Amino acid sequence: MTLHYDVDAVVLDIEGTTSATGFVVDVLYPYSRSRFAALLTERSGDPEVARAVAQVREEIGEPDADAVRVEKALNAWLDEDRKATPLKTLQGIVWSEGFARGDLVSHFYDDVVPRLRTWHAAGVRLHVYSSGSVAAQRAWFTHSPEGDLTPLVSGLYDTENAGPKQEAESYRRIASATGVAPGRLLFLSDRPGELDAAREAGWHAVGIRRPGEPYFEQGVGDHAVAGTFDEITVSRSTS
Repeated sequence: MTLHYDVDAVVLDIEGTTSATGFVVDVLYPYSRSRFAALLTERSGDPEVARAVAQVREEIGEPDADAVRVEKALNAWLDEDRKATPLKTLQGIVWSEGFARGDLVSHFYDDVVPRLRTWHAAGVRLHVYSSGSVAAQRAWFTHSPEGDLTPLVSGLYDTENAGPKQEAESYRRIASATGVAPGRLLFLSDRPGELDAAREAGWHAVGIRRPGEPYFEQGVGDHAVAGTFDEITVSRSTS
């Protein structure tokens, strides 16, 4: 069954939705783990790194924590798959450099990119809302197997510039930033809590269920569901 939506913009989750969670966990997480120490020592004067380190110290309640202690905290959060903003910030810096260096190429499910091109060509704006930092999102879309996809994307949102993904206020903030009425926005995600929050903010929401993904068995609650992007048709009425 095909789901059809008449909207002005589609907002995309990444992990489990456009891309395999396994790739992030098996490839990107170990890559960041291997490079945190160098980042914290060699780039400690970088304002973005310094700000993230200060956030780590605040979160663990140790204002004088040194680089070794900060790295230990980051790795512990990685093990927990904790969506901590400073972790995502520092991962984003490491991944951006890795993508630029050619060490990394991102992953997209086969059905995703053709559908994004179709929606974009139809005048539907595309945005990304992920727990990964904006820097990581930009690198992800820039260094895809199909080349630079950033021309397809109008805006990038994370837990720092939008807020937590399971809170309706974050989606209201994104709607305000995009200038699109909530009822003209469609959110695609594999996580029921995120879909609930988007719907509470007045958005349309579709759960993406892909076999092998962490939330596949749990399902998406009472939301509309699609197994691939091919099952979703999006158009933008001009009337």
